[in-house]
Amino acid sequence: MLFNSLAFLIFFIIVLTIHNLPLTWKIKKVHLLLASYIFYAAWNPPFVILLWISTVVDWFAAKTMSTEERIGRRKILLGFSLLANLGMLSYFKYGKWLTESFVQLMNQLGVEYDVPQLDIILPVGISFYTFQTLSYTIDVYLKRSEPESSFLDFALFVTFFPQLVAGPIVRPYQLIPQFKQPRKANEKQFTWGLLLFTWGLFQKSVLADGILSIVVGDTFNAMRHIAAFDAWLGVFAFSCQIFFDFAGYSLCAIGIALCLGFSIPNNFNSPYAAIGFSDFWNRWHISLSGWLRDYLYIPLGGNRKGARRTYINLSITMLLGGLWHGADWRFLIWGGVHGLYLIIERLLKKWFD
Repeated sequence: MLFNSLAFLIFFIIVLTIHNLPLTWKIKKVHLLLASYIFYAAWNPPFVILLWISTVVDWFAAKTMSTEERIGRRKILLGFSLLANLGMLSYFKYGKWLTESFVQLMNQLGVEYDVPQLDIILPVGISFYTFQTLSYTIDVYLKRSEPESSFLDFALFVTFFPQLVAGPIVRPYQLIPQFKQPRKANEKQFTWGLLLFTWGLFQKSVLADGILSIVVGDTFNAMRHIAAFDAWLGVFAFSCQIFFDFAGYSLCAIGIALCLGFSIPNNFNSPYAAIGFSDFWNRWHISLSGWLRDYLYIPLGGNRKGARRTYINLSITMLLGGLWHGADWRFLIWGGVHGLYLIIERLLKKWFD
């Protein structure tokens, strides 16, 4: 169910109406949870099972970890959570690409190897909610937070529909506490929520999917030679298109949540006004950049183990960040290039400071 569809508008009006009825807070939370499942099931109902698996596995893994003092058992529980979540993500998102890459490698080596054609459908939003729920179990394992006592609140955290399929990737401490007390948007919040939702829809539907997509299509699908100015115009249009598409959707999510009385952190902060690549990644897809920093770059050692190790950690983080965006060698290369840019930037700062 897309934000820019009539079906979602009807769905959202119904959700808002029920959320503002004089019902108990627990009933309202159950309603939001069921609405989130309906929102997700509108695309492909069977994939709701994946949400249930992530929810149940991480709930019990974290709850058991909180009472287990033996480090070996805690590692096993964390490994179980990682295996379940990353296993589903790897199969659905990377299974076909890895299989095809292996077959191509065998053929290049002169080995005739063929496998049955894999018809794997990528579940919408799996990259987002997988990272979101993993942050919960990892934080509990590291004793940075306590396990959630309410299964309902945790399930709602995993599946909250405004940011379920395209972020922002919300941390447990940013959202779960908001489920503890009754929430309903006041007049100011509701007005701002509608404004953000409208502006986000305009960015995505009018600018990204409408005007800019035409320019980009005419440029990159041109069947003849085009002038240099037109080529650069197409590149500029594509840069604007991916920003308005992604940032617009994030604004819609923030606005929808605000209309319900909930606060979701900003995901973009004028990224094209950045000075340097480090600044860019502090402004672009902030929730993902922060997640990769806190759960990958810093655990690898960050910048605490010397310059060479720092450059290796940056490369690994950006390579995996590239793969997170898509299962294709182009995304891996894209991540590697950005890792190289970050390394060069650090070297230049070191030389000129």
